[in-house]
Amino acid sequence: ARDFAAKAGTNVRFVEAPLFEAVEALGRTFDIAYVTWGSVNWLDDVFRWARVVADLLRPGGRLYLAEGHPLMFQCDRKAAALEFKHDWRTPIARPLAWNEELTYTGDDRILKHPRYYEWIHPVSDVVNALISAGLTLDFLNEHDTVSWQHFSFAVRAGKDMYGLPENSPKIPMAYSIGATKRSVGKIPYLVTPKTIEGH
Repeated sequence: ARDFAAKAGTNVRFVEAPLFEAVEALGRTFDIAYVTWGSVNWLDDVFRWARVVADLLRPGGRLYLAEGHPLMFQCDRKAAALEFKHDWRTPIARPLAWNEELTYTGDDRILKHPRYYEWIHPVSDVVNALISAGLTLDFLNEHDTVSWQHFSFAVRAGKDMYGLPENSPKIPMAYSIGATKRSVGKIPYLVTPKTIEGH
C-alpha cells in the first residue's frame, strides 16, 4: 500500500491499530469508511464493529462494505460441489476453528501460528448492527461472484473475480452495503437481539 501511494504521489497517512482501538488511534472522523473482502468473518461481534464504524464517520459520512456472503461460508469449501457444512450463524463463544500452514495471500512461508478462527454472520445481523449504531441503509446488493477462489471448483468470472460453474446451482457469493451515518445518532430501541446465543 505504501508503494502504491508513493507511485501515485499521494500524501497518505497509514495507521496500524487493533480494530477496537481505531477511534483513539485515528483521533478524527472521516467522510468514508471502506470495508472490503474478508473483514466481517474475522469479527466475533459485528454490533461492536458497527459502533466503531459509526464513531469513525462524521454525520453524513458513508460506509461502503463488500464481503463474502454468509451462505457461501456455510458451504464446505473443500468439497467437490456445493455442500452445506456450517450453521448460518456462529455463536461468539464457539467460532469455526481452522489450521492452515499457509496464508491465503499466496505467501509460501509456513505460518508460525497456523490456528485461526472465523464467524459466520447473517446479512441481517450486519444490517441491524449498522442501523443500531446510527447508520441508515442506502443499498444492499447480493452478487454471484467473489474476489477469491473460495471453492476449488469455482471458475474465473471476469477480471479478478470467481463464480460457480455452469453445471452448479447458483448461490450468492458476496454482498455489498452502502450506509450513511445519521445526524440524529443511534436508534435506542434497536439493540442486539437477545435471542441470539453468544451475543
